[in-house]
Amino acid sequence: MNGRVKLDFQPAVRALRVFGQFMRVGFVNTLAYRLRYYTGIVTYFIYVAVYYFIWKAIFEHGQKIEGFDFSQILTYIAVGWIIRSFYFNNIDQDMAQQVIEGKLAMDLIKPVNVQSMYVAQAFGEAVFRLALLTAPTALVLLLVYPLRWPAGWASFLAFFWSVVLSFFIVAGINFAVGTLAIRLQSILGLLRAKYFLLELFSGLLLPISFFPHAAQKVLAVLPFQYISYVPVLLYLGKLRGLAMARALGVQLFWVVALMALGHAMWRWSTRKITIQGG
Repeated sequence: MNGRVKLDFQPAVRALRVFGQFMRVGFVNTLAYRLRYYTGIVTYFIYVAVYYFIWKAIFEHGQKIEGFDFSQILTYIAVGWIIRSFYFNNIDQDMAQQVIEGKLAMDLIKPVNVQSMYVAQAFGEAVFRLALLTAPTALVLLLVYPLRWPAGWASFLAFFWSVVLSFFIVAGINFAVGTLAIRLQSILGLLRAKYFLLELFSGLLLPISFFPHAAQKVLAVLPFQYISYVPVLLYLGKLRGLAMARALGVQLFWVVALMALGHAMWRWSTRKITIQGG
């Protein structure tokens, strides 16, 4: 033996190739529904418009609230809705529909990791929305409202990677929730509750720093603030240096943890499965 260790990258290459194919499927499937993204631009514009007038009235005297002035809070809200158009996905809803229609068996017999398949398809859809919804929405909002640009190149790069990680956090949460459909059969009520709670706890509707101190302490040890609140803080330059690196590190931790949780819940849920429909 010469002491050399031969590394085999073939499994990783094959996995990436499969992931890329499912991304392509998600991207192509979304083409069939591209018209709805044009209305989505209008919808997101209306959301920001409503918040604009609310916060304009609150900041009428030009004061700062929890470290935010009017320009910063407007940018916070606008950027939060812009990135939501990228990281949002319906993995849990798709899984629930598969269970109701009795099509989940097809996922079980595919020689691929089911979690990776759903996440890859959702990421393909996200890439499609990036071009057709996220970018046009950002352009419209920047032209209409006095939004701030990123605090600097370092802040922008950190923001960019944070948004990518936020997608995987949402995907991890949604897959874990979606697996419950296998045991519960119908999770419509759960999906509605999750939808509104996620928007609140992620800081999309209101910055986490505006929450009661006790709520902030609880949310600090949960992954939700890394979906919207932390990425926008990075954009505004409110997290720099070690705080920036720590935020991205914790965000990456939650990606790994939630994907592991989803994998464990899938294995648990599929031990006892009832196929409906046909």
